[in-house]
This record gives sequence, structure tokens and C-alpha cells, in this order.
Amino acid sequence: MRIPILDALAAGTILVADGATGTMLQAAGLPVGQPGEAWVLERPAEIVSLHRRYIEAGSQLILTSTFGGTRTRLEKAGLGDQAEEIARRAAGLAREAAGDEIYVGGDIGPTGEMMAPLGRLTYEAAVDAFAEQARGLAAGGVDCIYVETMSDLNEARAAVEGAQQASDLPLFVTFSFDTHGRTGMGVTPAHAAGTMAGMGVAGVGANCGHAPEEVLDFLPQMQEAAPGLYLIAKPNAGIPRLVKRQAVYDAGPERMADLARQYVELGASIVGACCGSSPEHIAAIRQAVAGGG
Repeated sequence: MRIPILDALAAGTILVADGATGTMLQAAGLPVGQPGEAWVLERPAEIVSLHRRYIEAGSQLILTSTFGGTRTRLEKAGLGDQAEEIARRAAGLAREAAGDEIYVGGDIGPTGEMMAPLGRLTYEAAVDAFAEQARGLAAGGVDCIYVETMSDLNEARAAVEGAQQASDLPLFVTFSFDTHGRTGMGVTPAHAAGTMAGMGVAGVGANCGHAPEEVLDFLPQMQEAAPGLYLIAKPNAGIPRLVKRQAVYDAGPERMADLARQYVELGASIVGACCGSSPEHIAAIRQAVAGGG
């Protein structure tokens, strides 16, 4: 039986997270352009199967298949009115796969809209959308809320505020740094970490992004700005290139495992991988940071 996730981290446990969801579902037949959240309703067995593949590879923390699960993103597929229900069902599928031993993080990604004043999405509307998704995830039985791939600091703040309105679960937030050591909206690792620390999140880190080696620079900056937070490293499996109109990532399991070992040496408590990764990457990471145990 698992203990609360913050107790595990406080005891010094290094948690191996999972890898890519979207690219893995596409490999299983999800049509390009269709949101993976649709399969939560239409092909739930595929979602459970993917979770189990990562668990069998060594993941101790799996994320729900709800990265694009805010109402604002689901509306594009005609599913906006089902945002909370999709979140609840996705959490239930992840919990079914995880059983009593594996942690489940309720995954929340960006809304896909530009925040005001650059765009039309107001801060208040963003908070409401994130709160709706977080309510469903909490009702489905997740252990924590996991906000990822943030670029706009205001949007990250809105996600945290919405999640805090919906539940008292621990919060983890990761940003995507891909433009000269900053997010696409110009946010530095230190600024991101400091802001999140001020909002009471439990952990902060980097995911997605550019070359995974760059995370070696980001983690110390975050630790210095927010020394009380747990650090997370979940980068892409290298830099993608187009091969026959498909994105192919250049970092194999061995390279990602070596980097994961270095992330842990820099203080990371949660390590995994993002776009382009697979259960094979996660198996190598688990072996590298936990000796396969």
C-alpha cells in the first residue's frame, strides 16, 4: 500500500514517472488531430493498457491521459461539456492500472489559448477551466495534481489557483523551456520556481522542451530560487526531426537513463520523459536511478 506521495518524497524516495502519452496513443492507432481524451470515452482499454506498459517498465508515478482536458481545448473536438467527466473517468482508468502501489498524477496541460491581454482568455476564465478539470481528477482518485508544459506564468498561476479551489491535493508544476533557456513566453527557470513556491506548490521542474541536456542547467536555477520544493525532470527524448512526415526523436533509452542519473545527482526527486519516449526509455531510467528495484 502506497504512503502519501509527499511522505514518500520527504523520505528521500526518487519516483520514476512515465513517458509520452500522445505519441504512444498515435502509435496505437489514435488518428492525428483527434485528442487522446476522446479515447477515455471511446477506447478506455487502450488507455489502461498504456498505463500498464509504463508500470511494467518501472513507472512509480503515472499521469492521467488528460493533458488537453480543459474545456477550452476539448471544445475544439465537441467535448467541452464533458471536461469534468472525462477527467474523472481518466483518473479512474489510471487508478485501475495503478492499483494500490503506484501513484497517479492528475495531468493538466495548457488551455491552448493565449491569455489576455495578448489573447482573449481571461485569467478568471482560465481559473474556472482548470478548476473544473481538477475537480474531475480529484473525484477520480488521483494522488496529486500535476500541471505541465507551462510557458505563460499567468496561465501556470491560473492552473494552480484553479486546482487549489478544487481540492487540497499536492500540486506539482513543470514548465517547458525551449527558447534560449526561457519558456516561449520569456519566463526563466528561477522566476518560474520562485513564483510557484510563493503559491504553495510542492514541486517544480522542467518537461518537454528542447534538448534534454539543457535540463541540467535548469534544475540548479530552480533549486536556488525555491530550495524548499521538490525538483522534477521530464524532458523530451531528444530533438525531433521529420522522417517521412513523422517526428523522430534522437535520444534513445541509454542516453535518457544517463541524463536521469545526472538529474537525480542535481537534486531531482521525480524523473521521467516526455514526447518521443516509450516504456523502453522508462525501463532504462528506472534501472539507472533505482537499480531496477
